[in-house]
This record gives sequence, structure tokens and C-alpha cells, in this order.
Amino acid sequence: MTEYSDQELVTLLRGLESQWVKRKRSGRDRTGIRRNICAFANDQSGSAKPGVIFVGVEADGSPAGIDVDDRLLRRLARMRTDGAIHPFPRMSVEKKVLDGCELAVVTVQPSTDLPVRFQGRAWIKVGPTVQWATHWEERHLAERHGTVGLPFDYRPSTASLADLDQAHIERVYLPRAVAPRALGENQRTFGDQLHSLRLSTRGRPTQAALIAFGNDPLTWVPGAYVQFLRFDGDTRADPIRTRAKLSGRLDDVLRRLDQLIQINITTRMDPTLGPEEPESPDYPLTAIQQLTNNAVMHRSYESSIAPVRLHWFSNRIEILSSGGLYGTVTSVSIGAGQTDYRNPLIAEIMDRLGFGQRIGRGLPLAKKAMEENGNPPLEFDFSPTHVMAKLRPAL
Repeated sequence: MTEYSDQELVTLLRGLESQWVKRKRSGRDRTGIRRNICAFANDQSGSAKPGVIFVGVEADGSPAGIDVDDRLLRRLARMRTDGAIHPFPRMSVEKKVLDGCELAVVTVQPSTDLPVRFQGRAWIKVGPTVQWATHWEERHLAERHGTVGLPFDYRPSTASLADLDQAHIERVYLPRAVAPRALGENQRTFGDQLHSLRLSTRGRPTQAALIAFGNDPLTWVPGAYVQFLRFDGDTRADPIRTRAKLSGRLDDVLRRLDQLIQINITTRMDPTLGPEEPESPDYPLTAIQQLTNNAVMHRSYESSIAPVRLHWFSNRIEILSSGGLYGTVTSVSIGAGQTDYRNPLIAEIMDRLGFGQRIGRGLPLAKKAMEENGNPPLEFDFSPTHVMAKLRPAL
């Protein structure tokens, strides 16, 4: 990753705005800053040079006199993972004093995962300006996006575009993934649309496209389903009360899973309280939803054909996801907001469909819901081959 020295930053600060430099008086123009982050990440010229946003300077490079505090730095850093820019840009945020000027420096690296979009639209730098990418410019960006070393969900499959549910993608996903104005102006073929969203490569659906929108995902990714079992007891040797194998389009799987969870939650009423007091569930719906969504999002589809498992016992719920902890997430940092993505494209698809938490909030939300409902703390079991979350009923 290329970084500029302080002297190089001073030179950029004192020069003209360009395809690598943008100045902002403050952090209030969040839309403008995000557009520039997106444009720098797309690196339309192919320069491989980082782009820099100086926050805290006037248009001529003189100090704006703002307070560059932790609040501003956190606000800028959150733009990386707040869900408005897909996929995540590689960027850093630092407080610096350059040539006597105190400012925040946002450095954005060129992305290898193209095109990058802000609010469903690809932005590029044309000289010092930020502009919408045309169809041909987007296509050029997509063609620069290789497949070597990519996560499994980005890789092309051996299936054909006919193996995808085209009607569902056009009716449900495209309006959520592409800005309405851009979609209205779009004259691209279905294949070009898929390619621009990284759902196809070289005319073949990516693995994520098959998992999310395949007519029969299990033909291509055998482990892409959820196994739901409700046991009439505390062990797997006890009779099974409810059994379900949930497969198909990813949003349908998650909705049917939500329905099963809601049906199996038991509510209880404290007789010492009045009739107007709300009933309390044995498990909070939010916690189970967040944990199962995380399991689907972060599991290994490449190394295992085992499904995501939700096993419901009389004294606990176990949610198992194949594949161990990934990337920067450890047994200590998990649940504290630390996040990394084994399947970044599936995470992006789930986020756009309303089932994901792209900023590491899933486990914190689950923990909070358990605490507020009176459940014991979440338990985790980690191994090189799986991650298991265990929930206990409310006391």
C-alpha cells in the first residue's frame, strides 16, 4: 500500500486540485467527501497512485481554522464501513500538521475490486472534478477487475447466466443496488449489468450470484443452505420436533428462517405483574436473526459443504457456521465491533437486501438484545473448522 511522506503531502496541499487531490473546509460535506473517496478508489486513469482529501483547508490551501478532534477523525473513518460505499475502500485517516496547518488527511488507495460505488453509482475523477461514470467507463473499470487471488464469492463459476433468476434480480436487486436515475438511464444488457455489479465475470455468474440468485444454488454450491432442527430435549439423541432444509434464493432462505425462528420462540407472562405488562420471550428475535445472518454471511462456502446449522434444544440454541474465524477477527475481538469479510460480495448483497450489518454491529446488537431480555451472555466455541454461537433462555 502506497503512502505519501509528509513532504509529499505538503507538495500536494500547496499544488492545484487534481485527479489525486481534493480540499474540504470541514467534514460537513459528507456526500462530497464520500464521492471523492469512491472516485479515488476507482482510479479511472489507472495511475495506481493514492488520492488525498485534505479536510480543514480552504480552496486555496490555506488553513480553515477548524478543530481537528477525535470526533471529526471518527466521522471520516466511519465513511469506510457505513454501508454507503460498496465495496469497502482501502483508506486511512490521520491528523497532521503540514506546513503549519492542522488538518485531517484522508488517503484513499486504488481499489482492485472494481467498480466501487457510492449510493449505487460509480464515481470517477476527471481532472479536479468528480463525475458519474458512463456505461463505457464502468465497463472499463470492471474489465480491470481480475480474478486472481479473489475471495471465493467473487470467482467465476462454471454455470451460465441462464442459471440465475433474472426476473428476481431485475425486480428486487437492481433497484437496491443501482441508483434510480442511473437505472432509468441504463441501456445495458442484463449481462453487462451483472458484470458491473460483480455478479458475473467473463460471461459466467460469480459464486456469490449463484448463492444469492441461483435457480438451484445447491447444484453449484452444495453447502449453500440452512439446516433447522428443533429437538424435543437437550441432546441430539432426543426426538426431532421440527426439521427444515432451507435452500433457494438467499433472501427467501433468510425470510423463511425468520418465520421458523418466530414460530419457535416461546413467550412467558409473569403472574405477579399486571395484564398490561408485555410478555417476555425466552429468546430475543433480534439476537437469533443477527447470529444466523452472520453465520450465513461469514461461513466458508469453499472449504466445506456443511450447511449453516441452527439447532434448537429445550435448554439452548446452537448456531454453527463452517470455517474458523477469519482475517483480523479473533476470539477476543469478536463481538466488539471488529469485523472482516471472508465473503465480501455476499456481505454486500445481504446488506442491500436488508439482511446485513456492514459495520460490525451484528454481534453487539445480539449481545445487547440478550442482556435486555434477561438471557445469560452469549457463548462461543471456536475451532479451525467452525464457529458456534450458543444462546441460553432467559432466566
